[in-house]
Amino acid sequence: WDGWWPHRDELQRFILPANTWRLSSTRPVNHPQRRLAALAILARDWPRLQRASGKSSVAAASDFFQALEHPFWNFHYTVTAAASPKKMALIGESRVADILANVLFPFWVAHDSQVSSPASTEVWSEYAKLPAQLSNRRLETAATRLFGNDSRRPEFLKTVAHQQGLLQIYEDFCMQDNSDCAQCPFPEQMRKWS
Repeated sequence: WDGWWPHRDELQRFILPANTWRLSSTRPVNHPQRRLAALAILARDWPRLQRASGKSSVAAASDFFQALEHPFWNFHYTVTAAASPKKMALIGESRVADILANVLFPFWVAHDSQVSSPASTEVWSEYAKLPAQLSNRRLETAATRLFGNDSRRPEFLKTVAHQQGLLQIYEDFCMQDNSDCAQCPFPEQMRKWS
C-alpha cells in the first residue's frame, strides 16, 4: 500500500470500475482479489518457478505450487474478509492441474523438441497420467453424446488428456451442430480417419 499510494493519481486510469467486477456465483477461494494476490506471489517467486519448471517434473511443479504461501492470503478470501480458521492453498489442485496441462506440459514438449531430447516421450507419458480434478457441463455433455450409457464412459473423464480430447470434440462438433446430434458430422469424420 505504501508503494501504491504515492502513484495512485498517475495510475488512476488503470483502476477498474466497481461495476466491472462480476462476483456473483464466484466461489470464495476463486475471488478475484485472491487470484490477483496469488499472481503477485507467483511473480515474487518467479525464479523458483523457473527452476521447478526447468526440471520437466510434475512432482517438482506441484511441490512449487503447494509451497506458495502468504501470511495474509493463506487465511483470507478477500482484503476485507475475516480470517478463516483453516489455511487455504493460494493455488488449488485443480488450478495446478490446469497449469500443468495448458502451460508446463506444452512448454516441456516444445523445449525437448528444440534440444532434440528423447525425454518428450516421458513427458507425454506423464501428461497421459495426469488425473482430472474437476468436471463441467461441457465435458459431461460430450461424454454423454459420445458414449451414452456405456459403462466405460467414466473412464474417459478420469485424466486431463481425456478431458481435453472431449472438450476439443465438443468445441469442434457439438458447438457447431444445433441438431442435437442428428446431423453431427463427427461419426462421418471418424469413418474417414479409420
